[in-house]
Amino acid sequence: MIVALDGTVLIVAQPSLQHDLGASVAQVQWTSTAYLLAVAALLVVAGRLGDIHGHRRLLLGGVLGFGAASAGIALAPGVGWVIALRAAQGVFGALLQPATLALLRLAYPPDRLGTPIAVRTSAIGIAAAAGPLLGGALVAHLGWRAVFVLNIPVALAIAALTLAVRVPTPPRTSGHGPGFTGPALLASGLALLVYTLVGVEAHGWGATPTLLGFLTVTVAGAALAVQQRRSAHPIVPPAVARSVPVTAAMALLLVTTAALFGTLFTATFLLQDVLDLDPLATGLRVLPMTALMVLGAPVAGAALRRHGARRTALTGSVLVVLGIAALSRLSTAASAAETGMGFALLGAGFTTVMVTATGTVVGDAPPGYAGVVGGLKQTAMNVGPTLGIAVAAGMPLLTSTGPTLLLLAGFAAVGLLPASLLPTGRPRALTPMTAGRRPEPASSPSGPGAGTANGR
Repeated sequence: MIVALDGTVLIVAQPSLQHDLGASVAQVQWTSTAYLLAVAALLVVAGRLGDIHGHRRLLLGGVLGFGAASAGIALAPGVGWVIALRAAQGVFGALLQPATLALLRLAYPPDRLGTPIAVRTSAIGIAAAAGPLLGGALVAHLGWRAVFVLNIPVALAIAALTLAVRVPTPPRTSGHGPGFTGPALLASGLALLVYTLVGVEAHGWGATPTLLGFLTVTVAGAALAVQQRRSAHPIVPPAVARSVPVTAAMALLLVTTAALFGTLFTATFLLQDVLDLDPLATGLRVLPMTALMVLGAPVAGAALRRHGARRTALTGSVLVVLGIAALSRLSTAASAAETGMGFALLGAGFTTVMVTATGTVVGDAPPGYAGVVGGLKQTAMNVGPTLGIAVAAGMPLLTSTGPTLLLLAGFAAVGLLPASLLPTGRPRALTPMTAGRRPEPASSPSGPGAGTANGR
């Protein structure tokens, strides 16, 4: 919630920050990019460290560090300090995000995860929706630094709750960390991937910087694969890599978030340049999406418990496709009801996919590996939006938004494939013996990951 609030508040504060610090447009963009690069690069490593050293410890360190970095930004004398401290925020944000999902897994059995995950999704939606309004009020009356001061009491409150709330002691996968080479290759590869995607808008898909970026990412990925096969303690254990529900859920999140954020990027041009609406009217047209994302999360949680992950995820994916397709057909004469219907379908579908995929990722994580699975999930949630915006930015938006939105609808339709690979039955409960059992080495075919290797 604090991460979602911080991200949406910053968008409102950036123009004021630019004028106050005399920053260039590129420097202001780096206040977002520096954070995104750091958090995307370190999420999986942070999750693995949580599995080894304890998730409460990483959550506490992450949230306190996030608050301290926020305090530093509020006192920053120049934009260079802001960029550096935003990167530090990304490091601490990477520590705390996988820990929240891992702690949910420890506190609830899989058949009861739907409700807490729905609450978590609603809280993130509320924070994201409230961010622009709260940020606008703070910037208008107190200046841009106030939006970072806001993080400090929130971080302290989360830290106090982390210390007060007790959860079952997690099974530890191994006393050994993943070493240095693997995390370095993974972090550099993910950071370069995000950097390359961010640069697509400026350079284009066929430009030399973009092609060199993707080539380097491919080389880093191949080197990582070779290194991990030889490693006695890989970052992503085989028990996780072989889990069909986990990998399918993460693929679904990747393509769906890409479609959503690419659509929102395109919708800005659609509503303001094609329908000639001002920013406030644009926000009101998008409001049905936000409302359905918040209100639909509990409904999605109930559907997951009643109908299982596969049916629920397929329904959500279809709603996302229909919502984007409806927006692609809008003309200059489109009414608020027509645009609202498209955004409402998009919001309802996205929250359904979010709750279902997150519940599957966390619920099907082999015992002792909830942290690394949570890190993989959050990585998909960070790379997906960057990919979607890059796809949208590479299309001729100013000429016509219809083809771009149809392309994104097709991108969302790809999510039907991983959705069809999710489990068909209702989430199953872990027995006390299974829930508390110390997992065997990942290489053992009889270990706890074997039960999820081929799905449920």
